[in-house]
Amino acid sequence: MVTMVCWNIAWRKAAWRFLLGCGADIALLQETSLPPDDVAEQIEASEQIEVDPAPFHDADGNRLSRAAIVKLSDRVQVEWLEPVPIAVARRGDFVESQPGSIAAAVISAPGVAPFIAASICAAYDNVHRSVGKSSIVDASVHRVISDLSLLIGHIRRHRIVAAGDLTVWHGYGNNDYWKGRNDTVFDRMEAIGLPLVGPQYPHGRQADPWPTWLPEDSLNVPTYYNIGGSPAMATGQLDYVFASKSMADSVKVRALNGVEEWGPSDHCRIEIVVT
Repeated sequence: MVTMVCWNIAWRKAAWRFLLGCGADIALLQETSLPPDDVAEQIEASEQIEVDPAPFHDADGNRLSRAAIVKLSDRVQVEWLEPVPIAVARRGDFVESQPGSIAAAVISAPGVAPFIAASICAAYDNVHRSVGKSSIVDASVHRVISDLSLLIGHIRRHRIVAAGDLTVWHGYGNNDYWKGRNDTVFDRMEAIGLPLVGPQYPHGRQADPWPTWLPEDSLNVPTYYNIGGSPAMATGQLDYVFASKSMADSVKVRALNGVEEWGPSDHCRIEIVVT
């Protein structure tokens, strides 16, 4: 069995400290920056904790916010996949279309067939100046899906768990147009062989009171609260887990979104157990 936690830690130092004691084997993180000094010292002194080797600063020394994967226990073995920017990627490289949007590694453990774990995170893009000043996120999500698709070389034999903050809504939108655009994300993931596996109710608490904009039959569970809010006020789901059809029945997903278990970020943790 491999236990993973997916978590957008929103650049928070407290989340890094919380993470080291969470009991998981692997952490799939988003909006991650360099660990604080005290955590870095623990990682340096540990023989079992390891952060993927991608940089946390760009060539000019500016801080990067990125997806990351952290090995937290000696129960698993990890083979990192080095992301290569699409502009310089060569044939066979692990392509990264947007800086910091994806991290991946091959995970092995006794009793569990090796699989690829991917931490994914979408970013807001501004529309072209000729058409307005708004921003959208689904364009970034589709770039991430394109990168994931290059990890699939066979129709049925791939074993991938991809999880993260996509910042899109599942099953609805502000109107039919935006619902349709949101749906293309989940439809495309299904089409490449990575259907949604959660978290969905009853594997996590639902919003109470029920939001007026959420369909009455939705199984969504809140994973995010707005600035100035609290876990008790969380209503929207932005974080999702996808898995290859070949292993979907062996992947159990639960939102750790109870008020008392939420943790020090505006996103809750998602528990993923691979058996």
